[in-house]
Formats: sequence, structure tokens, C-alpha cells
Amino acid sequence: MARLIGGLGTSHVPSIGMAMDRGLTEAPDWKPLFDGYMPAQRWVREQRPDVAVVVFNDHGNSFFLDKVPTFAVGCAATYAPIDEGFGKPALPDFDGHQDLSWHLVDTMIEQRFDPMICQEIEVDHGIQVPMRLFFGEPGARWPVRVVPIFVNCIQYPIPLPARCYELGRVLRQAIESFPSDERVVVLGTGGLSHQLQGSRAGFVNPQADRAFLEDIAQRPDELAGWSRERYVETFGSEGAELIMWLVMRGALDERVITRYSHYFVPASMTGAGMIVLENAS
Repeated sequence: MARLIGGLGTSHVPSIGMAMDRGLTEAPDWKPLFDGYMPAQRWVREQRPDVAVVVFNDHGNSFFLDKVPTFAVGCAATYAPIDEGFGKPALPDFDGHQDLSWHLVDTMIEQRFDPMICQEIEVDHGIQVPMRLFFGEPGARWPVRVVPIFVNCIQYPIPLPARCYELGRVLRQAIESFPSDERVVVLGTGGLSHQLQGSRAGFVNPQADRAFLEDIAQRPDELAGWSRERYVETFGSEGAELIMWLVMRGALDERVITRYSHYFVPASMTGAGMIVLENAS
């Protein structure tokens, strides 16, 4: 059976990708953020995952407000990085793991989740930035195959935090019942605190961000029990993306070890955070 080797959480701020594209990783404003990811990249190299399940939200590129699925799973052979208005990224396509994707879809339906199935779709910074932060610049090909899970964090009503946490448990079931000896890592992406519009545009909450990085490891049940309104009040309207970290955390054991954690503020009006978790057992 496939083996879940850990969970990774990270912000997916688009300007992080732009900083990498423009060679600004050593610039004074950006160096503290990128230095914080070096231990995580070492962990990835040491653990040698074969597959990355990436939980993220589309930002109006493949889905728009007229058609937004609550949950969707990519079942394609490849996923092309989309042009978000700055030119097509100089990144290779992501190789999909179709067999695991279809197995996940079937497991979700067995557990009363009904995802949209995407057999042809492009992916934006929601997956591009986390993959570059953890796996480094890919060269001609990414070192892992991916299974994308899309979560609606854009159009009201977004899913309940508890439902995302439950999805993580179903994901764990799918991974551990998949007939393979592959090593799988799960990425939960989005956040941390930020709001890009309205009367609180520019809102960041560093104290709550730092507490979240502790609580997602030690008290995930409490975070899963929060209302959606509490996420918006605490982390901002776009900071509600943190419910996607609960999918990653729900896939892990109740007790985990935090191998690495990092926080940087502000990154493009966003509190940017990272965590590397392993099962304590």
C-alpha cells in the first residue's frame, strides 16, 4: 500500500512566484522568507516522495464565479501552469497520477463526498508556488507526480472547516488503500491572514497566524470546530483559505511532530507561513 510520509502547509502568495521569477530570493525584502523554506526543502530531499497531493484553490483562472465546485479532483495526465496575466510561467507541466486520482475520487464517493472530476485543467499559483517552495526549481521535469484537490475558497458559501478536516481523513484512507509502494506527501496551501478588498483591505493578524501554526499541529480538532465566520474575522476574507490546511492535517495522525515551522510578514499584504509535520508514531 502507498505510504503517507508527512504533511506540508504553506502560503501560496503569487508575489512569491514573481520574486523567484525575477531572481529576488536573495534581496533583503525576500531573503528571510526563502531562507525559512531551506529546512523544508532538505526534508523533502531526504524523504524522497513519489507523489504530492496538493490541496489548493483556483483564483478565477480555471473556474470562475458562475461555476465553482465545492471540491474538485484533477484526474488528468498533465496539468499545464496557467498564464495569470504576467506571461506563461517558465515551468514544466505537472505530471498527474491518474490512477491515484481516480482511486481518491472513488474513495470520496464511497464516503459520501461528491467531487467534480477534472480530466483537463490548468493550474495557477495555488499549486505553482507551493511546489517551487518545497521542491525547488524543477528544471525540465518535476520530481513527483501530483494529485490536485481544488477547494472553493472564493465564492460563498465555502465549505465548513469540519468538512475539510473530514476530507483529510478520507484522503488518508485513499492513500493507504492504494496498491502501490509509493511515498506520498500532502500539501495544504493558502493563507495565512490577509484581506484584499473591502473596509479591511490590507488586514494582517500576526498573533493569530503564529497561534494557528501551533494549533494546526497540536489542536486541529479545535480549528476544525471553528465557524467559517470566525476564520474570516480572525484571518481576513482571503485568510479563510486556511481551511485547506485542515485537509492536510486531517490526513495525519492525531499526534504529530512539527519538524519545521516558519513565519514571515508581510508578503504582498499577507502573513506567510510554512510547516512540516510527521506522524508521531
